[in-house]
Amino acid sequence: MPKIRLRLIVALLALTLAPFSLNTNAQRSAIDTYAITNARIVTGTGPVIERGTVVIRNGLIAAAGANVSVPPDARVIDGAGLTVYPGLIDSYTDLALPEPAPSPSPGGGAAAFFAPPPPRPAAGPNSTQPVGLQPEVLVEDVIRPGGTEIESSRSIGITTALTSPRTGIWMGQSALINLAGDTPQQMIVRSPVAMHVGFTPLRGTYPGSLLGVFAALRQMMFDAQRYRDSMQIYERNPRGTRRPDTDRSLAALVPVIEGRMPVVMLANSEREINRALDLATEFKLRLIIAGGREAERVAERLAKQNVPVLLSLNLPRRTTAAIPEADPEPLRVLRDRVEAQETAGKLVKAGVRFAFQSGSLTDMSDLIVNARRVIENGLQPADAVRAFTIWPAEILGVMNQLGSIETGKIANLVIVRGNLFDRGSRVAHLFIDGRPVDLRPPTTGGETRPNVTGSWSLSIDLGQGAATATLNLQQEGETVRGGIQGPFGSREIANASISGTGEVKFSVPLNIEGQTREATFTGTLSGNEIRGAVNVEGRAPGTFTATRSGPAPN
Repeated sequence: MPKIRLRLIVALLALTLAPFSLNTNAQRSAIDTYAITNARIVTGTGPVIERGTVVIRNGLIAAAGANVSVPPDARVIDGAGLTVYPGLIDSYTDLALPEPAPSPSPGGGAAAFFAPPPPRPAAGPNSTQPVGLQPEVLVEDVIRPGGTEIESSRSIGITTALTSPRTGIWMGQSALINLAGDTPQQMIVRSPVAMHVGFTPLRGTYPGSLLGVFAALRQMMFDAQRYRDSMQIYERNPRGTRRPDTDRSLAALVPVIEGRMPVVMLANSEREINRALDLATEFKLRLIIAGGREAERVAERLAKQNVPVLLSLNLPRRTTAAIPEADPEPLRVLRDRVEAQETAGKLVKAGVRFAFQSGSLTDMSDLIVNARRVIENGLQPADAVRAFTIWPAEILGVMNQLGSIETGKIANLVIVRGNLFDRGSRVAHLFIDGRPVDLRPPTTGGETRPNVTGSWSLSIDLGQGAATATLNLQQEGETVRGGIQGPFGSREIANASISGTGEVKFSVPLNIEGQTREATFTGTLSGNEIRGAVNVEGRAPGTFTATRSGPAPN
């Protein structure tokens, strides 16, 4: 009798809880199921579907096509007048990385103590190598969700980004992240993705020259080969063999020298790209070039060695000065500006694979604007879409997860009113991992924002003593215009902005040692003073301080 009663109780409980279970599953299904109907669908790999439906379920693309039925439990988005694209991929960023912690600068008294230092490379614990030569550093250990930079990227349709360490020679290993999620674990799509290498000498320590950089790169790869061989010998016969010392830095390079992990080398000039290609040939590396400003000059060799490019869309901008005394722009600067807009189209014709990246743009809205400029200078619009979607997915090894609208792939979608690169188009909806993302509305004029309008005394220290110039700024909302005048030449600033928290960013070409180099300034406004870091192409980072003449405007 007790067994019969027990079975009866279990059966009654099952019947009682069944409706609750079914309702809960239905609710979850409804939350996780969406259908975008009557939309134009750019799949990224197949033909464009002029009028169709995309179904999302449990974070994945469940169906996409012209004759797809809408599930009864789906939330429906009417896509009339909308175009659905695969989520855009920014293939080289520092998104989700915390800002470098400030530390006192050696020497220089109180002014040096309070001046923010240049960004420092990430450091690996218990490393045998100095900071900047630590390939074992993993981005996944330090990424953090949220932030205004991620929101700015999402607002233009970026759903995924390759995040790499900011500085160093052996910079460390990158992670591919989705730009949504409450934890780093929810954001990471793949990690590690690649090893990253920079050619900028270290400041104040070895290697402090370009020759030393390549010597250090080669030496560590030779050391990694010997380390691998000694470990293999020991593992085959540990008894009677002295145990080799473990070395995390060299161990991290073993997948690189064996061709199991790609190497992304930051190279913009023709000379840098050729040096990277030489190094890859010498050690049989799976090379990827990042930056690639002059990649079209090496296109034949890139195609022959099957080396892809993560091509920066941080295009040089017109720098006609706002003041009559401005120096005329050098012919080389004018030529570089034109060639940068033609590079993508030339790479396609040469058969070089490439993907677009933002290249540290201070204003992410310029990314689509610059893509439009590239299209106007020879790149087909369909190829521009591919350079943001399926091509980076292929280069970064996630083509089975991202990059196109196909059944079973992660439901990262950007839904645009109009076409992606049309003037006046805007992102209407964004899905990341199958969930809609709230898009931050543009800043309105009613928001209180710090004001940088005025004339500033700009002190720039690039490691060889400070030089002073005059910086004139005019602010309208979050847009900032102006120019500098002084020992670095007279130029108009570009890509300038100020955030609600007082973060000031702008770029400007500077005349340094007889050469014109692009410099990016990032600082924080406090009253009548801006302090921050300045990054000059091809040089170690420096610092700057700007002091306003007169009171801040109301």
